[in-house]
Amino acid sequence: MTRPLQAHLTFSAITSGLMSFIVTCVATWKALGFGAGFLGDWLAAWALAWPIAFAVIATVGPIVRKRVNARFGV
Repeated sequence: MTRPLQAHLTFSAITSGLMSFIVTCVATWKALGFGAGFLGDWLAAWALAWPIAFAVIATVGPIVRKRVNARFGV
């Protein structure tokens, strides 16, 4: 595996993990409120969301990056 690919996959894993962690917390809180089962429900939602978020960022990320870079002349 090349270093650029390793860097991209590491970035994708960290970004998708953090974003899905925060978003599923807010969505779970909004939908169910803070109750006895909140933590379990939140972590179940996060376990489902993280692989999806990772796949999206890992596959679509390079396309978005190229378009943004082209737009701003980077």
